[in-house]
Amino acid sequence: SSGINAEYGTKTQSVLGSNCRRIRELNALVEKRFGFPKDTIGLFAEKVQFRGLSAVAQAESLRYKLTYGLPVRKACYGVLRFIMESGAKGAEVVVSGKIKGQRAKSMKFCDGLMIHSGDPVNQYVDDAVRHVQLPQGVLGIKVKIMMNHDPQGKIGPRKPLPDSVTISAAKEEAPPLQPYTETRV
Repeated sequence: SSGINAEYGTKTQSVLGSNCRRIRELNALVEKRFGFPKDTIGLFAEKVQFRGLSAVAQAESLRYKLTYGLPVRKACYGVLRFIMESGAKGAEVVVSGKIKGQRAKSMKFCDGLMIHSGDPVNQYVDDAVRHVQLPQGVLGIKVKIMMNHDPQGKIGPRKPLPDSVTISAAKEEAPPLQPYTETRV
């Protein structure tokens, strides 16, 4: 097949369906919607390895927690703790809308280190935005996760932060046997 599209999810079985029927339906739907010839697109479902470091997975998790009536603070702190325990360098969760009462407000929950500017934001920060419909109105959810540096590139970017400093061990030097003076010109 010429065009390939990958689908990442935390619940791959629901994407696949029974006997991969659902993924074939999705495949046909994408081909028909975008006008591709038959059997030119292949959809693959792949399980997210580290869902604690996926902003999309955590935003969806928070969305379901709020849908089922969990208090906002408790849900956000739970998601934040899970992200940090998964090995993130920092995390930020923002929920805005009519949280309690008629007046809209925004609640921000932060932990660890979060960079906001420069090129490293593109490699280190994963972010997602989701909306949840509640009886009092729509709540907006923003999740930002800052990954740790990983030389293998599995759970974070290979490229280290430009301002990170590594201090190497001191060289072994023989101690002087007797005092001496240096003359400088």
